[in-house]
Amino acid sequence: MSDVLSRIEGLVGRITLNRPQALHALTTDMCQAMTSVLMAWREDPAVELVLLDHAGERGFCAGGDIRMLAESGASDGKAAREFFFIEYRLNHLLFEYPKPVAVIMDGITMGGGVGLAMPARYRIATEKTTFAMPETGIGLFPDVGGGWFLPRMPGHIGVWLALTGARIKAADCELVGVATDFVESVKIADLKAAILANPAAIETILTEYEGDAGRPPLAGHQDEIDKVFALDGLEAILAALKASGSDWANEQLKVMATKSPQTMKVALRQLHLGGQAKTFAENMAMEYRIGARVVQRHDFLEGVRAVIVEKDHAPRWNPPTPEGVSETMLDAIFAGLPSTEEWTPLT
Repeated sequence: MSDVLSRIEGLVGRITLNRPQALHALTTDMCQAMTSVLMAWREDPAVELVLLDHAGERGFCAGGDIRMLAESGASDGKAAREFFFIEYRLNHLLFEYPKPVAVIMDGITMGGGVGLAMPARYRIATEKTTFAMPETGIGLFPDVGGGWFLPRMPGHIGVWLALTGARIKAADCELVGVATDFVESVKIADLKAAILANPAAIETILTEYEGDAGRPPLAGHQDEIDKVFALDGLEAILAALKASGSDWANEQLKVMATKSPQTMKVALRQLHLGGQAKTFAENMAMEYRIGARVVQRHDFLEGVRAVIVEKDHAPRWNPPTPEGVSETMLDAIFAGLPSTEEWTPLT
């Protein structure tokens, strides 16, 4: 059985992630399969709308194939770079897609799953939705377009999400613009059937199925997030959290102490540059430069060992403190690649 199921139903091109045993974590082949079918449907009058969902109960997509990336990073990094190159082309294709795309984020939507969902016009959350960009916890960075989407969230919530890897539920997803709609999971099958029957009426259909996600818990912390995470530099943010002394600030400090200082600093620079980027493609080219390098660095290999392979959750970061991460180190991670190796969008 294929890891990606694609077919045309009525006037809808339907793509279903079908790797439930791995929470639909994306492989290079899955990204290539989705790209091929989206390219075929782009000019096809038989397809009016694309619906992206997942098989099974456990979640939409937990991210990318991290073990493969780490194994590749530990050798020549070639397979890892190929994955990023193809995945980022898929992200960009979705972002620029001429037809409406609807994504059902019913369950875990993290990392690579965020890269599939965020470019879509309709992003449907349920009470099972858990959104996060947890990459700094394994020495990676919030890629797949995080540099574009996160700094464009209200206030400085995107910076907070990037540095802490915080998990948010449906109401907060609506608050920060991750979700355009909330539908109870028991109604998702009926919602899909209604969209398949009449894709042109999707706006009306979503209004009919719209539920109440409740009050967003994040709303109570927005002021503090905006004050602290607006500060210039990781050291300043950590100092402000320490000075605050609130229970919430102490909780953030505890969480951030587990993250890679190097990739928290990478994320801060990434979001700053991504926030200034004129196009999504410009942002993705920057993220590819970072990815091509970070995947072979100590912190990523150590983060995967500690969190995913040996699961001792005691990564030994190098440098171990934010102060040890120099601007020179960051400059090397962000520097341009040889022209033949730079990322380019699909033509």
